[in-house]
Amino acid sequence: MAEINPRAREHAAIREGVREACAPFDSAYWQQVERESGYPDAFVQALTRGGWLAALIPEAYGGGGLTLTEASVILEEVNRAGANSGACHAQMYTMGTVLRHGSDAQKTKYLPAIAAGALRLQSFAVTEPTTGTDTTRLRTTAVRQGDRYVVNGQKVWISRVQHSDLMLLLARTTPLEQVTKRTHGLSVFLVDLRDATARGMRVRPIENMVNHETNELFFENFEVPAENLIGEEGQGFRYILDGMNAERILIAAECIGDGFWFIDRARTYASERVVFDRPIGQNQGIQFPIAQAYANVRAADLMRYEGAGLFDAGQPCGAEANMAKLLAADASWQAANVCLQTHGGFGFAAEYDIERKFRETRLYQVAPISTNLILSYLGEHVLDMPRSF
Repeated sequence: MAEINPRAREHAAIREGVREACAPFDSAYWQQVERESGYPDAFVQALTRGGWLAALIPEAYGGGGLTLTEASVILEEVNRAGANSGACHAQMYTMGTVLRHGSDAQKTKYLPAIAAGALRLQSFAVTEPTTGTDTTRLRTTAVRQGDRYVVNGQKVWISRVQHSDLMLLLARTTPLEQVTKRTHGLSVFLVDLRDATARGMRVRPIENMVNHETNELFFENFEVPAENLIGEEGQGFRYILDGMNAERILIAAECIGDGFWFIDRARTYASERVVFDRPIGQNQGIQFPIAQAYANVRAADLMRYEGAGLFDAGQPCGAEANMAKLLAADASWQAANVCLQTHGGFGFAAEYDIERKFRETRLYQVAPISTNLILSYLGEHVLDMPRSF
């Protein structure tokens, strides 16, 4: 049978290594974790031991020193294996804020430990319940008092807090009414989570439709050492934006992996399932939707590679990163629906594992950025149309 992804031969050693790391964690493993509403710690540890989550950390700090293109292949293969990168993918890219904007002391202190897996930095607190994606209006404040900042406020949809040692926090250090540009006056801090609940941070887990650990956070006079400020005070919004292109390209790669997984499951089942004395894949009503889903995943895959290539070359890639995420999320969601429809009633049975991946890939229509916001970005910044909001 032909390889479903002709580009799979690219970066063959990476793909083979990731597949080997994911092989012990089959559908039964993921179903068991979900039944227990657990965290796939054994899976995360295996990726950590293999160095896969440290791919983007330079070799000088103990990481893999890989390109974003190569890192995207890692996450594609993780999801292509039926696993869920969302449990730990932020460990790969969240450290980019420290790498690009942190002091030498911060990079020396944290990056080697993150690369070795001794520390997990896979949480970042930006979104708030009252402002959503209108980030410049966030209400969490950080007030300088001597050698520390005192934080008060609230964050929501903050993932992996209970399985992370460190977290990036975006807070306003200058009131909105005192800045000349609304993107100014926001700062990024590196928060140590290991004793945070004893120092004024409260965590409220949020139950959701997928087995994804996410939370609402409350800060009450929570102190952060001034030395944990990343970069310059007031420039945090720019630092956060700086990492979003990488995040969107990597998420696009995960969606590509999901898409190929769904198509593979659909075509296999359609070829083997016999009804009315013929395989159902012989029927154009089954075959054509699978073929269309495959074409769409392939097209989105090309945009992923274009965005990653521009990023690696140090070129502007905002449009390409956003389009990659948009197209890949749409393609994976279409493939998910086709796969479920192909399996009929069996697609709803947990043992087939379709419904788990179906729910997981639906998330990417909304997070880490909704499709509507991407469309508004393209309309305004690429097509030069009037701002829509």
